Amino acid sequence: MTGTSPTVRQRELGKRLRELRNQHDLTVEDVASRLLCSATKISRLETGARRPSLRDVRDLCMLYELDEPTSAELMNLARGAREQGWWTQYEDIQLDPYIGLEAVATAITSYSMYYVPALLQTEEYARALIKGIAPQINPVIHEQRVEVRLRRQQLLEEHPRPRYRVLLDEAVLHRRVGGPEIMAVQLGKLLEAERRSIVTIQVIPFDVGAHAAQDSNFVLLEFGEGPDLSPVVFVEGLTGNQYIERKADLARYREAVEHLRDSSLSPRGSLRRVDEIRKTLAGE
Repeated sequence: MTGTSPTVRQRELGKRLRELRNQHDLTVEDVASRLLCSATKISRLETGARRPSLRDVRDLCMLYELDEPTSAELMNLARGAREQGWWTQYEDIQLDPYIGLEAVATAITSYSMYYVPALLQTEEYARALIKGIAPQINPVIHEQRVEVRLRRQQLLEEHPRPRYRVLLDEAVLHRRVGGPEIMAVQLGKLLEAERRSIVTIQVIPFDVGAHAAQDSNFVLLEFGEGPDLSPVVFVEGLTGNQYIERKADLARYREAVEHLRDSSLSPRGSLRRVDEIRKTLAGE
């Protein structure tokens, strides 16, 4: 699956370019100076956050004095990275390369303090949430964001699907996005997803008090044992997103995940808590 993903190729190319720069004992600024471009551009190429141009890769191959077979290999990676993912047809989504990474992850761990993660949202919940976050949103963009969110959920219906774990602050269950009826249906979807073994949900109850996550939400994406991709933590912000890949930072997030799991109710106890709140909202 990963071999056909433009996102994987883009990030593999970036990793290779970073290794080549380090082998030549050059800084990002050194390379930028020689190619007459910004250091930010080189950095984004190396992290896979920027889709490479063939000219950029050709120039880097020349700078690093690569032989013809290696240059051809990197140019082929660049061509593959420039293929368009389905999400690029939508305006203003701003989740490239995240959606491509999400689509090829073998394990996804999501923590949220404020809302149900996108992969588990109902259409009505997603619509209300997106509008609540951006009250002045253009109606066309609003519809596109809802459509993309639902389309992303298809990966949970595929085989093999990723191992998916969701850690929810109890506040998520009480925040009535869209009103009590929409929220009751949303909690019902969580229960159904757990019943179908699509996801393991654990709730961090209010009585835990302070807990291990400072970010209000983050997603840890893992990609199995292959060499193509290293794990990445994604933190979505109001005006920009973070992709965290440094080993020390990843270790800190893994530690947070373990503490959050230890602070949570068991999966069975979490389901009981979700169902109790759902019944209250539904008037049962």
